[in-house]
Amino acid sequence: MQLNLAHATYTYPGAKSPAIADVTATFPSGWTALIGDNGCGKSTLARIAAQLIEPDSGSVSPQLLSAFCEQDSSRMPQNVFDLASDWGQEAASVKSLLRIEDEWFWRYDTLSGGQQKRVQIACALYLRPDVLIMDEPTNDLDIEARDIVRMALESYKGIGLLVSHDRDLLDQMVSQSLVCEGGIWTMRSGGYSKASGQAASERASAVKDREKATREVKRLKAEAQRRSEEAARQKGKRSKRSLNKNDSDGREKIGRAIVSGKDGIAGKLSSAMGKRLDEAQKELAEKTVMKRYSHRIGEFGEASRASHVAHLQESVLHAGEFSLKIPELWISPTDHIVLTGANGTGKSLVVRNIVDSIRDNIKIAYVSQDVESSKREHALFVLRTLTQEQKGRVLSVVAQLNSNPEGILDGSDLSPGELRKLMLAEQLVQNPSFLVLDEPTNHLDVGSIEALQRMLVGFPGAFLLVTHDRQLADAVAQTRWETRLNEENPVQATLAFQSAG
Repeated sequence: MQLNLAHATYTYPGAKSPAIADVTATFPSGWTALIGDNGCGKSTLARIAAQLIEPDSGSVSPQLLSAFCEQDSSRMPQNVFDLASDWGQEAASVKSLLRIEDEWFWRYDTLSGGQQKRVQIACALYLRPDVLIMDEPTNDLDIEARDIVRMALESYKGIGLLVSHDRDLLDQMVSQSLVCEGGIWTMRSGGYSKASGQAASERASAVKDREKATREVKRLKAEAQRRSEEAARQKGKRSKRSLNKNDSDGREKIGRAIVSGKDGIAGKLSSAMGKRLDEAQKELAEKTVMKRYSHRIGEFGEASRASHVAHLQESVLHAGEFSLKIPELWISPTDHIVLTGANGTGKSLVVRNIVDSIRDNIKIAYVSQDVESSKREHALFVLRTLTQEQKGRVLSVVAQLNSNPEGILDGSDLSPGELRKLMLAEQLVQNPSFLVLDEPTNHLDVGSIEALQRMLVGFPGAFLLVTHDRQLADAVAQTRWETRLNEENPVQATLAFQSAG
């Protein structure tokens, strides 16, 4: 069984250009990743594959039963109560796979985002679809829940399409990846690491081929010029007009050259070289290298001259009935701290209290995990108030993350990932001495996550990073904090220190 897309093109109403254009791909049983920068059309392609939207041209075949699990975990699945009321073996197996408690189904609106996501996935699996499509299934999940979801999805035996920024998930689950670069979709074997490595190798090879072709064109141009000049000199020497009217010997030599045909050799060589040059220039024109930024956002920030950038006394933090006990916390001007912990253990509570405690002499940049509409309006307002120079720097960061600056300026249809990039760029260009990032990888494409990772490794100031991304945490952490629930009392938690290893 396989799903086939043939020359699929789709343009949203009112849009100037298609979201996807002329995409052809085959999806066999097993998991295929859809990989590309924010705004490249991954979710659109997923919806076409699920037959939720019909392409303007092209086809999707055959007609198969599909289940689409979208990014927004707050949307309750239509069959949630069907699964809740089913006590059969298959329903019990799905609930067990995702470790879902029976009462979760009946209070969906009050569940955490991670719990809602697990219910969403359970309801999708319960349909037993031929095609199962997951759009960012790990966005709201802590590390333990990510492992639960991965094992549940690995049990699925149909045609699976996975849109995700989770590099661990992509590498562990998928056997092939449909990768979008510059609007061109290419199927590659393996997960993210293998597919992106292959793409990078092909780009490097293409660059070398073009450089070689450029050198050959330059060489042929020089040779063509030399031969053209030689032909001109030969013509001048043969011209009888250039001879004295009494130079009978010279006229005789020119006559013999014309009769023997030797007079045209230089001209013929020049003409042949011109043809070779035309062919080389045509070959060079065909060796295009797709324009792509390096996913490097440059160096930002500076170390504070203060003795510390943040300090909290040993205390108990409260949020309603929930309490979190913390030891005395000091953050030095160059500390690189990663804060982890299961969902609901108070990580954001720690962040808020640290941000609120910052003194006025510390230049702080704070990017929250929320991307709701108010954050969008604020980010666009900030962009409009910047000077042209500042705006240029912000949009340069956005461009280095392979999002279209013109689309950001327009602001009419910012995806969550594009908004996240704008929020991050606006903070970075202020050169903060203390950077606080609460789940910054949510909604970002994997290339942008790698760019963020490289920037954080070399960040000269201090940062506090809250993340569930294992690869990111392992790459940047010098110090680790972890929030842990009290097993005997689930409304109490403790913040503990860990080694960075």
